[in-house]
Amino acid sequence: MQEFHLNSEYIELVKLLKLLRIADTGGHAKILVEEGEVYLNGIQEFRKRAKLRSNDKIEIKGELILIK
Repeated sequence: MQEFHLNSEYIELVKLLKLLRIADTGGHAKILVEEGEVYLNGIQEFRKRAKLRSNDKIEIKGELILIK
């Protein structure tokens, strides 16, 4: 499991995927979300700009990311 520490109230899903280098580009991040490869708190997430807040859990490609 990987932890990501917020320095603001939230981070958008595609920005997190780019920042953690799960996606190579913003376009790649959007495709991952559109194709249903991302789960937010156990539910498939299709909103590219979903606001991730503290205690949210993201799962993608078998990797779990905890937002702190």
